[in-house]
Amino acid sequence: MIVDEPPFSAAKGYIAVILAWLLAQGAKVFRSVVETRKWDFRSLLDTGGMPSSHSAAVASLATVVGLYYGFGSIPFGMSLVYSLIIMFDAAGVRRNVGRQAVILNRIVEQMSKGQHVEEKRLKELLGHTPKEVFMGAFLGIVIAILICR
Repeated sequence: MIVDEPPFSAAKGYIAVILAWLLAQGAKVFRSVVETRKWDFRSLLDTGGMPSSHSAAVASLATVVGLYYGFGSIPFGMSLVYSLIIMFDAAGVRRNVGRQAVILNRIVEQMSKGQHVEEKRLKELLGHTPKEVFMGAFLGIVIAILICR
C-alpha cells in the first residue's frame, strides 16, 4: 500500500500535543494567581482543575493523528478510543476518587477533634468535571488545528 506524503511534519504534531498540555497547565497557574494573588508553580504538575490538561493532550493527539493519517484511518480510530478512555477516566474514576478524599478528610477532621490523630490530608482535586474535560478537549483540538494546518 502506498501512503501519500503527510500534509505536515511529525514535529508539528509533537509541538501541538505538548503545547496543548502546557497551555492547559499554564491556565491553572494563571487561575491560581488570580484567585490567591500568589504564584504557585506546583499547579503545573498537579492533577484536576480547569481546563483538563489530560483532555487537552489526548484530544490534540487524536486531532493530529486525524490530520496526519486521515479521520477514517485505523491510527485515528485507535487514538480516538485512547482519548475517550483517558477523558472518561479523568471525569469519572478520578473524580470519584476525589469525592472519596473529601469524605475521608472530613472523617479525619472529626476524629482529630476528639483525639490527636496524625493523618495526612488526601488530595481532593484529582479528577475533572465534565465541563473541565470538554474545555481541555476543545483546547487540544484547536491547538492541533492551528499548529498543523
